[in-house]
Amino acid sequence: MRAVDIITKKRGNPPRPEGEELSPEEIEFLITNYVSGAIPDYQVSAWLMAVYFNGMTFAETAALTGAMLRSGEIFDLHGREHEGLRGPFVDKHSTGGVGDKISLILAPIVAACGLQVPMMAGRALGHTGGTLDKLDSIAGYRTNLSQGEFRAAIARCGFAITGQTREVVPADRLLYALRDVTGTVESVPLITASILSKKAAEGSDALVFDVKAGSGAFMKGLDDAESLARSLTRTAKELGKRAAALITNMDAPLGRKTGNFLEIEETLECLRGEWPADVREITLALAARMLILGGKAASREESDSLCGNALASGRALELFLENIAAQGGNPEGVLGDYGKRRSPHRAELRAERDGFVSVDAYRAGLAGVGLGVGRNRTTDSVCPEAGILFRVPPGERVRKGEVILEAFGKDEACLGPAIALLKGAVTYSEEQPAPRILIYKEIL
Repeated sequence: MRAVDIITKKRGNPPRPEGEELSPEEIEFLITNYVSGAIPDYQVSAWLMAVYFNGMTFAETAALTGAMLRSGEIFDLHGREHEGLRGPFVDKHSTGGVGDKISLILAPIVAACGLQVPMMAGRALGHTGGTLDKLDSIAGYRTNLSQGEFRAAIARCGFAITGQTREVVPADRLLYALRDVTGTVESVPLITASILSKKAAEGSDALVFDVKAGSGAFMKGLDDAESLARSLTRTAKELGKRAAALITNMDAPLGRKTGNFLEIEETLECLRGEWPADVREITLALAARMLILGGKAASREESDSLCGNALASGRALELFLENIAAQGGNPEGVLGDYGKRRSPHRAELRAERDGFVSVDAYRAGLAGVGLGVGRNRTTDSVCPEAGILFRVPPGERVRKGEVILEAFGKDEACLGPAIALLKGAVTYSEEQPAPRILIYKEIL
């Protein structure tokens, strides 16, 4: 078997320029030998471009995901009841957005309802936030857990959140770096394999995907978002996982706070029952699908009742604070810092006129990057105290001169450009806009 033959088979030739389907053995050969160094970057780059243009079948995508998964360590959660790992193990993955702290709220809620949630999360890149960066804003919190530490945290508080180590799915780390410099990032099968190989490595039995659509999402259009959602769910099922997806609105930032510690604050507020309406609706919809796939609820109504009890009893908040302790942080310090972790470099944006306000998620996300919330390159650092506090939720009426938002930056120099971006993100209308559709579609 030769790499060049696999490349040309996927590339295609007249009269079949669309290429041919690769066998699982061919995909395994390519990935295994690339990770070992036997196949060079330039040949894999050619193969990636062939996939970008010709796509992959669901069977190919599942074979690629499996080959990537087997390139490194797999977290083994089953057969460990003596360690407190009883399952079922269900996780949720978001394709990324602005102000998207839902994983932080969702995990303790569904854990309080009886699921165990092994979660491998990522960092901010571009205009989208990163769950790990938000957790890193908690002093001492560790997001680089070993397998044993990951299992112990799940057993202790029902969920654990960690990052991808060098030993977990090394094929994904290598392929993503190559895709980033070869213009092959926007490929549904390659995105699917990247996401699922990491999710399968964490040991989940079932997966729920929150596929964002809109200006602040990776997938701008509904058709593209649905294509990715169907690819994720069908490929996950090919791997033997139960799966579902929600396509949700990312035209406006989620909630009232974006940033790192600011989103930890909003997580605490939500777990106390102080919900922004958009965060509540999407969180409870995702929780319902997780609880149904995990066998803890038979319907949305039953799920809502279970989640309501988890919140009203304080159990969900208790588990969130317990997780902070389990992963090295100080829960009392987090509670004590509430409302105090603000950068001293601050600016306000006031309404230019009367009207109903809308905020574009993409421009708000770019402003956040400039403030220090996110990063343009993986090597960039972030500022835990930076962020945006939206005083007026989307669709609400403002008066000229009223404060719409406050921006907190890493330094004074970043505030002017960020406010200019935020000014361009805000639009005003004479008439109240129709209520936002937050959940476009469910894919089962």
